[in-house]
Amino acid sequence: MRQTASLFAALLTATAAPALAQQVHGYGGLALSPAGDRIATTEAPAGSETKGRPHEAIVWRSATDGHVLRTIDPCATCSYSGLTFGPNGDLVFLVRDRTAGTVTLEIAGANRVRTVATVKGIAATPRMSPDGRRIALLVTLNAAKEAGATQAGVRQVGEIGEANDEQRLAVFDVAGPAVAADAVRPLSPAGRYVYEYDWTPDSRGVVATTALGNGDANWWVATIDAIDATTGAVRPIAKPAVQVNYPRVSPDGKTVVFVGGLMSDNGSVGGDIWTVPVAGGTPSNRTPGYKATVTALAWTAGGIRATTLSGAEAAVVAFDPTKGTSVLWSRPASFSAADGRVAYSADGSRAAAVVQDFEHAPAIYAGPVAGLTAITHDNDAVQGIVSAKSVTWRSDGYTVQGWLLTPRGVDPAKRLPMIVIVHGGPAAASTPYFGTRGTTADMIAAGYALFYPNPRGSYGQGEAFTAANKRDFGGGDLRDILTGVDAVEKVAPVDDARLGLTGGSYGGFMAMWANTQTNRFKAIVAGAGLSDWVSYYGTNGIDEWMIPYFGASMYQDPAIYRKLSPLTYVTKAKTPTLIYVGERDIEVPPTQSIEWWRGLQAAGVPTMLVIYPDEGHGIRAPANAADVGRRTMTWFAKYLGGAPVK
Repeated sequence: MRQTASLFAALLTATAAPALAQQVHGYGGLALSPAGDRIATTEAPAGSETKGRPHEAIVWRSATDGHVLRTIDPCATCSYSGLTFGPNGDLVFLVRDRTAGTVTLEIAGANRVRTVATVKGIAATPRMSPDGRRIALLVTLNAAKEAGATQAGVRQVGEIGEANDEQRLAVFDVAGPAVAADAVRPLSPAGRYVYEYDWTPDSRGVVATTALGNGDANWWVATIDAIDATTGAVRPIAKPAVQVNYPRVSPDGKTVVFVGGLMSDNGSVGGDIWTVPVAGGTPSNRTPGYKATVTALAWTAGGIRATTLSGAEAAVVAFDPTKGTSVLWSRPASFSAADGRVAYSADGSRAAAVVQDFEHAPAIYAGPVAGLTAITHDNDAVQGIVSAKSVTWRSDGYTVQGWLLTPRGVDPAKRLPMIVIVHGGPAAASTPYFGTRGTTADMIAAGYALFYPNPRGSYGQGEAFTAANKRDFGGGDLRDILTGVDAVEKVAPVDDARLGLTGGSYGGFMAMWANTQTNRFKAIVAGAGLSDWVSYYGTNGIDEWMIPYFGASMYQDPAIYRKLSPLTYVTKAKTPTLIYVGERDIEVPPTQSIEWWRGLQAAGVPTMLVIYPDEGHGIRAPANAADVGRRTMTWFAKYLGGAPVK
């Protein structure tokens, strides 16, 4: 259920709020050179977003002071991704031409940019081998859809079968002639979907996470495998009992480190640090009982580096198998980089990341890994529109954390209506992001306080906390949210008689479920929510994610699925609810929203349902996202007070 905190935040910031629409310089896809002296990013200058989809250029900067060294922008109608430096300092990147339906693999050296290969379809994650002679790339030839279950699915019409897109590994010679689209031949075998990978230090192969069959559905049962870079032969390494991400090979080529944990979404990464021998064996949890969530990994020549989330604090940590973890740098913010949340020099001594929080616009931070500082200042003049406060509280013996946002300059004596925003997942977390536009800005401008709780099931408190809502969806986590509202009301002038609730995906489920459990909220907006786990199980495209949470399939244990379904209790619902969903959502099909809408109608609850054409799990088209924003604001204004967006 991929509409996690970041994706729901993107939805909420998609519509324009003219009075607050300050121009923000965007940074993305950050990579750091092996020497730690240069940074490459994709950047959209302030103002480009007013022209529709921002056009980004590739910008090289000094990692010392941020000054621009070079700009690469060979295609005004294309997009760039996959930025990564080779061992010799050349930059590898992808150029996507959506009109032509192609992706080109490019190398930028000191004097020129040249094409290595052209792919007909989609491609991702280019990485140059340690010896600098080859580039590996994940390719989906003649793709029927965008990669990932959050994307709009292929329409289910005609005879239904198992014709799946296959993301496979391809390898290209750096010194060879450019490979034409019709000559691209994937190396890894057909029928096996490759998710993430890392070169072995001898450049003879990669270690990857893979699964047989449907790539959207089977990430939750992915294995760790070695793939020969010459023959494509696959050798099993391990089949962990947890979900797996960020496989990274040790400099001596003997060990794989990975993030392993309970993950409800491919792409929403969190867990402990695990290792397994490259030769194969049983994986070992190296951080059992760790009271933080590991969100990304790198294995540098200087040791293992990880990013973690602990309550409000994101951190860069060093991990030593004999000494454990030590925090190198932290702050209550969000970090992002192309190959993880932070990029590192080859020796691990220097790092870089795009850093932002609720009150401060994005900037590139770089420097010694224990002393990162801002080296760009494009957004220094951009003013935040909220005051943010981390709030912690106790619930059923757990320490729970969340974020409270209030309008800047608000009268401290004025009681504010508040909207509770529940993240998706459930294995995810609401973390700081900066926004001066969109529905969140509209809510702030209308005088709402916003509360982002991270209840049990979330990242940020360790694996036991993430696993605490197994077979208990809507139980303890709803108690955590309601107790969190109480905690907020003790520290902020919130009007308890004017509380709203919204969320997407699992947050949409919580919005539906809460309607049957409490009358505390006066208006609800549910995006891509789950109303009936029984019917959901047989109609969604990713049902493998549910087994670790429910303990068995719906066919084996239907009682627990019925017990946790909002529809089971729909006659108790009373709160007016706006419902929206994408027509081609395969993670949470629109039938779930239709069922809930009909159930609320039968219960006499004011309700509205909007299904957006051609959308997947998350409303992406600007016009559709703007419509969601207007309807959301109008709905809350009607029942909570405040001015709707026109």
